Amino acid sequence: MKSKTEYLTFNVPARMDFVHITSDVEKVVSESGVQEGLCLVNAMHITASVFINDNESGLHADYKRWLEKLAPQDPSLYQHNQTGEDNGDAHHKRQIMGREVVVAITEGRLDLGPWERIFYGEFDGRRPKRLLIKVIGE
Repeated sequence: MKSKTEYLTFNVPARMDFVHITSDVEKVVSESGVQEGLCLVNAMHITASVFINDNESGLHADYKRWLEKLAPQDPSLYQHNQTGEDNGDAHHKRQIMGREVVVAITEGRLDLGPWERIFYGEFDGRRPKRLLIKVIGE
């Protein structure tokens, strides 16, 4: 079995934004030499996410609006913020959008649907955060 581990660092200037990372993940899969296997992409911070969806700007704007309705950026709403933090909303947004994705690798390529793309979701930006890409297989 082969494996490859890669860490990427993101420093998103906005508090909430989405970064299209499909090509970054494809590059790691290609470098791994794995032809049949799995690729895990994992946000390594509790206020960030990895998810799969369409790369369409209107959908991304809809997600941001929807997430803000579900978990508004209002420090007075979150007991967590009484510890001196101001990111209680970001923890909730991450929980909704998910921590990681696993994608099959078939014939050396990510086996994504026709409109599926991989995104890093940032909900408490303006500082460096890591992302893990782990490829395993034959």
